Amino acid sequence: MKVVQLTMDADLVERVDSRAKRLGTTRFGFTRAALRVALERYDQAELEDLHRAGYRANPPLKQEFGIQEEDHAWGDDPWKNE
Repeated sequence: MKVVQLTMDADLVERVDSRAKRLGTTRFGFTRAALRVALERYDQAELEDLHRAGYRANPPLKQEFGIQEEDHAWGDDPWKNE
């Protein structure tokens, strides 16, 4: 591990300490976990942006997602004979 020094507002430190105590971890353990979660969210948001950009650049054709009604069937329709 690498040692990193952070400067944070006092109220943020208090909130982190309080939450870390309730979770049974240290300030730095909590901070490491929070940074991992934040990075995962940013990574996911970037992937979603790329996905949207791909669909904007190459929109799906109507027939790509058109599924025939009979292909949806799961067997007998219990409401059919009512």
